[in-house]
Amino acid sequence: MRVAIAGAGNVGRSIAQELIVNGHQVLLIERQPRMLRPDRVPEARWILADACELTSLEEAELADCDVVVAATGDDKVNLVVSLLAKTEFAVPRVVARVNRAENEWLFTEQWGVDVAVSKPRVMAALVEEAVTVGDLVRLMTFRQSEANLVGITLPPSAPYVGQPLHSVPLPRDTALVAILRGKRVLVPTPDDPIETGDELIFVCTTEMEEAVRAVVLGPDSVERTRESR
Repeated sequence: MRVAIAGAGNVGRSIAQELIVNGHQVLLIERQPRMLRPDRVPEARWILADACELTSLEEAELADCDVVVAATGDDKVNLVVSLLAKTEFAVPRVVARVNRAENEWLFTEQWGVDVAVSKPRVMAALVEEAVTVGDLVRLMTFRQSEANLVGITLPPSAPYVGQPLHSVPLPRDTALVAILRGKRVLVPTPDDPIETGDELIFVCTTEMEEAVRAVVLGPDSVERTRESR
């Protein structure tokens, strides 16, 4: 993929390095000369420009990008970059960094955002993932499709522990995308059995979350969750 990243601070450079390692072409756009440090990520293409300026994005050939990442430390800038990328250049995928939790509600498809990444939400999800067994944890929201990435860590009481995946009647609009077992990441196949302690990672719509919880953890798990809230 060809990926443009607006903001070459620590976050932007870290994303760029990870993408380059995975074989992608990366363009870093930075408006502050003091932050222009090509030696930090020499494999990337660097541009000194304001990503909020339409002419700068045209010169950067943003229309040829598969993904744009708005990764600056300013939410206003990230929203403008996202909107321009989607509406003016028809970039297929726009990912935006949310710096302040109170601004998260703005990062929607109306502003061109497909995926909003909020550090407080991610940190909260990681905390919940570390301590929560037997409940559904929302890890990420995909704005454009109205779907969520959710995880469930299986307790010994889960009804399908020890059974193959093809015996689990998942609801509609739900896909099991990975099984995390210890330090391993498994691509699920129908004949794979699930085990106590497995973390099942699903993509599903919001309205299907309770149905997924009911299937994977048992029908009474939904009621228990409501009572604990």
